[in-house]
Amino acid sequence: MRFTRRRLLASAVLPGSVAAGGQEVPAPAWERRLRQAVALFPATVNLFAKNLDTGAVFGIGEDEPVRTASTIKVAIMVGVFAAVAEGRARWEEQLTLREADKVGGSGVLREFSDGVRLPLKDLVHLMIVVSDNTATNLLLDRITGDAVNREMDRLGLSKTRVLRKILGGGKDVKPVPSGWTEAGRKPENQRFGIGVSTSREMVMLLEKIERGEAVSGEASRQMIEILKRQQYRDGIGRRPSGLEVASKSGALDRLRSDVGIVYAPGGRLVIAATCEDLPEVDYSPDNIGNRFISKLTGLLLEGLAARQG
Repeated sequence: MRFTRRRLLASAVLPGSVAAGGQEVPAPAWERRLRQAVALFPATVNLFAKNLDTGAVFGIGEDEPVRTASTIKVAIMVGVFAAVAEGRARWEEQLTLREADKVGGSGVLREFSDGVRLPLKDLVHLMIVVSDNTATNLLLDRITGDAVNREMDRLGLSKTRVLRKILGGGKDVKPVPSGWTEAGRKPENQRFGIGVSTSREMVMLLEKIERGEAVSGEASRQMIEILKRQQYRDGIGRRPSGLEVASKSGALDRLRSDVGIVYAPGGRLVIAATCEDLPEVDYSPDNIGNRFISKLTGLLLEGLAARQG
């Protein structure tokens, strides 16, 4: 069952939103404006947000599976850190870039020379900081998407799955069998592309990293620092001027997604938002999906992370 702008089955849990005895009270102004904005937006919106310091949450279609686009790279990063922690990989080991490895879309490695060798650690940074698709595939070849999915299971994130490697930009080809994960081979998952998750689970994943519960406290700290250097700030990172943000965005044809933590005066606000079925294909920073996620971020900061006192 899909959540559209005409089906606003949304949930909100805010301190004081229900009076004693269970009687409902009017929604605050920021929430009314947010719901109205979603109702008028010409695309499907899935959203979940949580203030880690107050516990306040807000969601719209937060448990519906969505295409992750490049936000699944956060899960892949966790999987690589786990592989290193368990001795299945080493940060200093070098992977060789071959011409056949290069794929289009975001990133810079497709411009590098055939035969260049890159440390595992550098590939993780490229995957997150500039969303490099070729680096992502090299990492998946090394640690496997199935291993990433097992790590998601250990974190209790059963709906978050890497499904396959990234295809060459715009090429009408299918990945070789080794490029699919076990979850990706399931017919019901193939419509999701490279990954699937829910807004709630993406918030849970970032929460675990922020709280030091992903792999280890030190690994989690390092992952947050990498996310803070992510260079695509067209959605969550567009609005919070002067506020620190750790985030990862995603883009596919008529989809824009973003997951991140905004370190606001009123608390650490974790947001996961997806805009699907956008009216046109537009890869500019001013894509209406990016701008709408920025608008949602502003409203959530006003409502869930307002400075107290």
